[in-house]
Amino acid sequence: MESKQWYVVNTYSGHENKVKEKLEMRINSMNMQDNIFRVILPEHKIEETKDGVTKEKTKKMFPGYILVEMIMSDEAWYVVRNTPGVTGFIGSSGKGAKPIPLLPSEIDRILANMGMSRLELGNELQVGEKVKITDGPFKTMIGKIQELDFENQELKVIIDLFGQETTIEAKIYQVEKIF
Repeated sequence: MESKQWYVVNTYSGHENKVKEKLEMRINSMNMQDNIFRVILPEHKIEETKDGVTKEKTKKMFPGYILVEMIMSDEAWYVVRNTPGVTGFIGSSGKGAKPIPLLPSEIDRILANMGMSRLELGNELQVGEKVKITDGPFKTMIGKIQELDFENQELKVIIDLFGQETTIEAKIYQVEKIF
């Protein structure tokens, strides 16, 4: 059985939110929750100043595209591909060929910009597991999860700092599970 991976889905430009909603409805109505997990519209907040007034706006990172976390199967591919507003997958040659998933480093960077992670607390990350810090002052250090904070999507990690065990706090997108 294949593992879940992230794919980029092309939509009609300006219809990303509608496609996301329709796809989520189809996932539920067609009982595809075991094959299609998350549908994300990559966005980030920016501040714009106009006439001396600063406003915070949400801007799409990739207009015309959504991200889908799924296990690629014929059924899952069919559900996504035939959702109204979807024009296809990125990384597929067409003619029924299955697309190529994003690399973990690519999806990590996109999700980190949104304050998210491809890992899920409690499901994929648990107390006692080893993780590698991927961002911040302790980048590349390896530690063990001491505590999980589900509400804030943070974890406490014990690392070896100058020969002493030190507890640090990290956001979920700043760590990578070690297998």
